[in-house]
Amino acid sequence: MEETTWAALTAALTVAGAIWTWIAFRRRGAANGLRALGFTLLPAAAWLTGTLRTVVEIGSALTDWATGLVFDVRTWTGVGLAGLALLLLVVSGFIRDRQLARGQAAGKRGADAGRGRQARPEELPTAGRSGRGAPVLDDDMADIEALLRKRGIE
Repeated sequence: MEETTWAALTAALTVAGAIWTWIAFRRRGAANGLRALGFTLLPAAAWLTGTLRTVVEIGSALTDWATGLVFDVRTWTGVGLAGLALLLLVVSGFIRDRQLARGQAAGKRGADAGRGRQARPEELPTAGRSGRGAPVLDDDMADIEALLRKRGIE
């Protein structure tokens, strides 16, 4: 493209941005208007610094890549393999977590069997019951409960 074409593109983008800026100032206030003004000045700054052509070339290269991605069987095979790899990683993580949980549960069962199985609180015999119906877990608590009942405190 010639320099006049780049200047026309810059002018068109700047005019469109100016309209957007005016609308933003009127409808949404100063903060949004100033933000719109900042975006409006970018095409002119890019043209004056010579980077507008670079930005357009990058956009063109990305467009070419994207259209090649859509129609290329080899590329879609790579995308499919990447998806399969991610799926396998996620599934293996779930399987590993389940195996670790089973191993920890088996280790606890083995340790309980080795030192005598620890009784759960609901399996312990109760020496008495408090007024709230909670089981007494040891003899000291049974003594304290008996003293409280003797004094009329439940």
